Amino acid sequence: MASRLSHQLSNGLYVSGRPEQPKEKAPTICSTAMPYTGGDIKKSGELGKMFDLHVEKSRKSGPLGNAPSRNTSFGGAASNSGPVSNAGGRSNYSGSLSSSVPGAGGSARAKSNSGPLNKHGEPTKRSSGPQSGGVTPMARQNSGPLPPVLPTTGLITSGPISSGPLNSSGAPRKVSGPLDSAASMKMRATSFAHNQAVTNLNTEDGYSIQGSFPKPILWAVILLFVMGFIAGGFILGAVHNAILLIVVVVIFGFVAALLIWNACWGRRGAIGFVNRYPDADLRTAKDGQYVKVTGVVTCGNFPLESSFQRVPRCVYTSTSLYEYRGWDSKAANTEHRRFTWGLRSMERHAVDFYISDFQSGLRALVKTGYGARVTPYVDESVIIDINPDNKDMSPDFLRWLRERNLSSDDRTMRLKEGYIKEGSTVSVMGVVQRNDNVLMIVPPSEPISTGCQWTKCVLPTNLDGLVLRCEDTSNIDVIPV
Repeated sequence: MASRLSHQLSNGLYVSGRPEQPKEKAPTICSTAMPYTGGDIKKSGELGKMFDLHVEKSRKSGPLGNAPSRNTSFGGAASNSGPVSNAGGRSNYSGSLSSSVPGAGGSARAKSNSGPLNKHGEPTKRSSGPQSGGVTPMARQNSGPLPPVLPTTGLITSGPISSGPLNSSGAPRKVSGPLDSAASMKMRATSFAHNQAVTNLNTEDGYSIQGSFPKPILWAVILLFVMGFIAGGFILGAVHNAILLIVVVVIFGFVAALLIWNACWGRRGAIGFVNRYPDADLRTAKDGQYVKVTGVVTCGNFPLESSFQRVPRCVYTSTSLYEYRGWDSKAANTEHRRFTWGLRSMERHAVDFYISDFQSGLRALVKTGYGARVTPYVDESVIIDINPDNKDMSPDFLRWLRERNLSSDDRTMRLKEGYIKEGSTVSVMGVVQRNDNVLMIVPPSEPISTGCQWTKCVLPTNLDGLVLRCEDTSNIDVIPV
């Protein structure tokens, strides 16, 4: 019988069988460990390249010394490292190329390249168009900008979050320094005036006698007084009896005093009606019910900014410029009478916002934007009084006039401003509307009458649309939201 094959192991034991052939080990290529990035995509290598960001520290790994170099190009998107010469025989390095690279001229150059090198030892330039040699690389596909940051309120709203420019990472671009240029202010005013989400209220919210009574009744009363004066004068001249004329004069004086009283105190009477109206509970309010809700305001998708004081995150802003007309002064408008204050310019805007009810804790969307009918009773505070003697002491006011192409000649002017900012306490009167579990307060279809207030001698007035009531919040701390 043939002898069995055996061999000796390294530890001295003899085993049967043929010895195993030694396996060739594959060359190990080491690479530099990437440092901890801390979530910064600029330091994440290939991830940073996907967003077109410059990599601060590039990683290069090439073949070992004397190994043939391979230049693989997948449409120009691959990142290759050039071959390393025999000097040092190192396969991984970063920071600078030594003098062993051809074309370096014996001097160390600080380079952070991750692409192939040309015959002079310099990195080849990348371009998105066709390159020389007839090779047309494919354009590199990017994953797009990062999603923008949500607003600070955390509300999920529709439409774009920000209308400003975006930076390379997709977030809203931050601009340092005050925006005091006239061009920026004109663009802001134009955006408010032409934005569909903003309601422009360019009428004064004063009390109107014509709005309290229908025109036929007013003309009938005027006709009765004219006929009474004619009859009283005729009887006085024919019979020499002045009783009828005296009665007509007394009645006319009473009516005139009543109208003058309502012209001066009618707005306060309407505010008193709003304040006395009972608050409703949104949990028990029915669909279509006219209610009053008092709560804290939260901005919606499009917050406003006041015109003069630049108060941010407002849901309602009002800036009014008044002028006093003396005997020889110019009129602010066509209906401006002498020795009175007349409205010269007004900027009043309102947008949709949220209100958190104090009674139930529910939050409702108040539809005051998109051209809705709104009756605001928001207190305004006097910002500045200007006369010919001190008009040069307020450069901000002069700049505000120039931005609106208003003259600043020898006039006595007064600027008032009111606003409802986020966190203010507001009372809203409107109709409840429930739509797919969304609670909204919308304007009523018809105006609401306040009725006669006999104790205060105030005639009825009509409240058209949504009613907003807010006291002066310039000196009151708001509730943070």
